[in-house]
Amino acid sequence: MPTAEEMLSTSSVAALGSILHEVDPALRLTALRAAPAALPGTTFSERGRLVRDALLADLPPGFEPVDELFRAALTREDFTGWMIWPVTEAVAVRATEAVAGEAVTAGATAGSASATTAGSPSASAHPADFERGLELLALLTPRLTAEFALRTFLSADLDRTLAIVTTWTDHPDEHVRRLATEGTRPRLPWAKQVRDILARPAVTRPILDALRRDDSSYVRRSVANHLNDVSRADPALAVQVAAAWLDDPAPTTPQLVRHALRTLIKAGDPDALALLGYAPPAGLTVDGPALSTDGVTVGESLEFSFDARNHGADEVRLAIDYVVHHVKANGTLAPKVFKLTTRTLAPGESIRLAKRHSFKPISTRRYYPGEHALELQINGRPFGRATFTLSTEGSR
Repeated sequence: MPTAEEMLSTSSVAALGSILHEVDPALRLTALRAAPAALPGTTFSERGRLVRDALLADLPPGFEPVDELFRAALTREDFTGWMIWPVTEAVAVRATEAVAGEAVTAGATAGSASATTAGSPSASAHPADFERGLELLALLTPRLTAEFALRTFLSADLDRTLAIVTTWTDHPDEHVRRLATEGTRPRLPWAKQVRDILARPAVTRPILDALRRDDSSYVRRSVANHLNDVSRADPALAVQVAAAWLDDPAPTTPQLVRHALRTLIKAGDPDALALLGYAPPAGLTVDGPALSTDGVTVGESLEFSFDARNHGADEVRLAIDYVVHHVKANGTLAPKVFKLTTRTLAPGESIRLAKRHSFKPISTRRYYPGEHALELQINGRPFGRATFTLSTEGSR
């Protein structure tokens, strides 16, 4: 993964200042020019906020100055890359000030207090800024992405935002169409959560339905990732949506659905597995897993094998995974599912499969010594279990 400096670098922030000054020489940009000196040692998110706030401090109040400046900057080819991130965030803040102002006023009215408080939105905020701000995000997103800034609009007024975003599903630019599905994902990585979407996972379905057949694999992959997010909150809804798509498929639909239901498949969800043709395997017998050793050290690998045979009268489709039950710091076991393969067995057919699982140290998992277990999972059902001891260096 790139570092914070490799993404939003001091040089890119300095370049942003130069571009904006050339677009509008009257701008002093004092805060933005000082920003690069404050970046070393900060995280990527901290950098984004720092540059966003510098832009907001330097620009006159209201949305119109922001709108005019960044639209003019879009005529420059070098107005692109990671410098766009804080630009879109600044757009979102200014464009949603009117909505924030409505909330402040409503709260003050309910409490019989003045609506004018320290830190209140700009008095120049206008309701139309909201729509103009979303329009500007659509213009900016091909230069990097505006998916994170879109979350500010969604949090400010979900239904109002979705009404506009849904119109982007037939936009000629694939980046804008992807913004419609990626920016509204329930669990977009790196992004703040939108509580209303998490509470109403079906609310974005019209966007997914409109884009599932998109000509762009870039857009379709976002649709699949979006539905996978939905599956974490509402598995039944995700399976229902996927089933409707498979009833009226495009040539790309089966692959999209498999990717969209991947979390449910690994979790052994019976409805998701059945939808993809992996029904409970009646007549299947499994011998194993047989382990190559009953003890392994971190840094080494564990080999295992097993035999499966179809004793039924019909062929069976098998989604074969295995589960490693890792010992946690408190001594309990935590399962982790790993994909193995898919196979189809004719009546009477048998297969023998083998796999080597590595216990090489990785940054995302800490290994603890103790008795672990390895279990087969076929079409979401457990088949066989064997235990082994994992040792760390010096714990033998």
